[in-house]
Amino acid sequence: MNTSLKLHGLVAAAHTPFHEDGSINPAAVDAQARHLAAQHITLAFITGSTGESSSMQLAERKEIYAAWKEAGSKYGIGIIAHTGSNSTREARELAEYAQELGFLATSSLAPSYYKPGTLKLLVDCCAEAASGAPDLPYYFYDIPALTGVRFNPVAFMKLAGERIPNFAGIKFTNADLALYMDALEYADAHNYDLPWGVDEWFLGALATGARGAVGSSFNFAPALYQKLMTAFAEGDIDTARECQRRSVHMINILASKGYMGCARAVLGWQGVPVGPARLPQGNPSPETLKELRTELEQIGFFQWALN
Repeated sequence: MNTSLKLHGLVAAAHTPFHEDGSINPAAVDAQARHLAAQHITLAFITGSTGESSSMQLAERKEIYAAWKEAGSKYGIGIIAHTGSNSTREARELAEYAQELGFLATSSLAPSYYKPGTLKLLVDCCAEAASGAPDLPYYFYDIPALTGVRFNPVAFMKLAGERIPNFAGIKFTNADLALYMDALEYADAHNYDLPWGVDEWFLGALATGARGAVGSSFNFAPALYQKLMTAFAEGDIDTARECQRRSVHMINILASKGYMGCARAVLGWQGVPVGPARLPQGNPSPETLKELRTELEQIGFFQWALN
């Protein structure tokens, strides 16, 4: 197992490309990987929340894995495969395929229909998912706002470290910075990795001790976050704050009109045809798209989003 892997810097949470009729479009993955490489992004987290995995079939997820294997190898993008599912057996099967393809790591979120009611049951779920790829680092994807599953991350790491041989850390998608600080202290002492997962709070996470992040807006505004990270590292807090302010404004605009569908539209404007969101997500009307472009132009998005 590659225990040296750390998800530092920017990791793009990739969209799953769909055709206009909602069917998957694996051929578009090449354009996604090419776009990320051109923006100096070298890691992609696939079929996660941004990838709409909960709305995908098992065979579809495998087909997207295979497309990313080819495109990642072509453009130098390392792949972290999200395998999470309400079925832990399905999560294990996807992890097996991720290992077969030679991905860098796997990750899974908690089952969220029948939720694990105790920390032990949550770790049991993660252990089954991780067991499919015993030679790859495993990250628990903690996103309580969507799963409704909330346990203390330090307690989770203590038990996961005992039960999951390839446990590597937590993808921490929770805006509680005090909780994150506590978790980082434990993680650093035990060589675990805690990539951040809330784009709007990235500067706060860096100040708390984050070294990397997994984010959806890194797909279409990577230069903004690269500038933020550089400014923070150089002690230029005013510039870092301005970058975070722009991030918040950008995300608020997208969210006000339906984040997922609008984010996909923005990528399309940038030459990356990921298509519409799949049900139950919605998509913007032509009128809403006009409003979106106007509001993004007003904040200068098209001048600072990309390198």
